[in-house]
Amino acid sequence: MTTMVGYLRVSTEEQAQSGLGLEAQRDTIQRYADGHGWDILWYEDAGVSAKSLDRPQLQAALARLHPKRRDVDGIVVAKLDRLSRSVHDFSGLLALANARRWSVVAIDLGVDTSTPTGRLVANVMMSVAEWEREIIGARTSAAMQAAKRRGQRFGFASALPTATGERLLALRALHTLAGTADALNAEGLTTATGDAWTVNTVAKAHKRLTQDLTKETSAASAA
Repeated sequence: MTTMVGYLRVSTEEQAQSGLGLEAQRDTIQRYADGHGWDILWYEDAGVSAKSLDRPQLQAALARLHPKRRDVDGIVVAKLDRLSRSVHDFSGLLALANARRWSVVAIDLGVDTSTPTGRLVANVMMSVAEWEREIIGARTSAAMQAAKRRGQRFGFASALPTATGERLLALRALHTLAGTADALNAEGLTTATGDAWTVNTVAKAHKRLTQDLTKETSAASAA
């Protein structure tokens, strides 16, 4: 019988959001495994970002897939982004799986990378996802610059330098709340009150900036 590693992951912010929890992922994987007659060995990283593959339980799962220890046939995830959000990291993982002859299954995409078609689809989907995040950041920045040229002032952003607001929105399109806060602090950018960024202040600023930007876009469309 085929035995697969069932890998589960949630970041800190996702733990509080319904539909993204560990149990929901576990249920999806178990139902898929039952349909394929697989045994599942569970590994989970709770409160861990997918910004890199350096996660305790993922590394333990990969160690189990090492040729000298291997007693499983591959790794299965409910969603591809539970495994990786980086094209570079995922490509490296695919190369490792191919070299060591184990499979990667992403249920949400219907992809099994033991097949050439499955590997192609997975790489395309990861590339599109990364491109989309970058495009969102670029469009948001362009919209804010256009509003600024028209003399538009954003409510919360009036106390926050425009450059900081633009940078926050661009970073948030690519990173988690925690990752955005870390990046802003690393770049020496502060909140409107001069404090360091936290998950909470990033969330509040992002919400208000997005609301103001949406109002401005709607007003421009109606004009």
